[in-house]
Amino acid sequence: MAEDRSTFGAFLRARRDRLTPAQAGIDAFPPAGGGLRTDHYSRLEQGRQPTVSESVPTALIRALRLNEVEAAHLRDLAAPTPARLRRQTPEVQRADPGLLRLASTLDHVPVLLLGQRAEVLAHNALLPAILGRRLIPSSSFMDYLFRDPLARQRIVNWAEFGARSVAAMRLETGRRPDDRKLADAVESLRPTDPDVANWWDDHTVRDYASVPKRIAHPEAGPLDFHIEIVTAPHLPDQHLIVYTVEPDSATARLLPILARWATEASARDHAAVD
Repeated sequence: MAEDRSTFGAFLRARRDRLTPAQAGIDAFPPAGGGLRTDHYSRLEQGRQPTVSESVPTALIRALRLNEVEAAHLRDLAAPTPARLRRQTPEVQRADPGLLRLASTLDHVPVLLLGQRAEVLAHNALLPAILGRRLIPSSSFMDYLFRDPLARQRIVNWAEFGARSVAAMRLETGRRPDDRKLADAVESLRPTDPDVANWWDDHTVRDYASVPKRIAHPEAGPLDFHIEIVTAPHLPDQHLIVYTVEPDSATARLLPILARWATEASARDHAAVD
């Protein structure tokens, strides 16, 4: 049975559309430089080429001027489906013990551990004090980001953060094209906001990377973080997300106060349960 190459073709079209003829080194569509015949490229872009030879991605990466993340995504989309089946998500994701130990040493800043499909694996006590919500293990961080109105209230640069998150999900779908749960999660998120659908449809891809995050806290006021990502080499799909702060900044001085509030709130919750 021939593979569905529609996503591969759509990615090529989206990347080609951002190039001018001068940038592509040609005078007209399509970007057939780098050893690709025009008719061959047309079949690829239209999703009518069932197999992609090993030399084609290299030529496309050069012709379309793809960056490192985009190049990896293109190679994922070009690979035969059987070669990617081993990347599927297990039924139950287990937090990496090493990343948990690292997280336990960072209780002075908010920390969140995510698995595949942005599944929440763990977080420290300070994170809910910043985001305004406790994130339940096995829940989706994307559900908080796109479905919880509080996320848009708290995250001042929500649009920038949301666009990058959608781009990271797009990258993940290329790695795991047969992950039905991931595909269903994407389809359920697209109607939540017109921007989400637009971000998805433009085929932008990004790996998890550092990005500023500005929080409007109702009691503490404005908080400024840089989001840094730590990944274990043997578990590249688990991401320890650390909210770092500039030394001696207003946010750095406020975090101990927020940590104390979080500890007091946790103690009250435990007392209520008991």
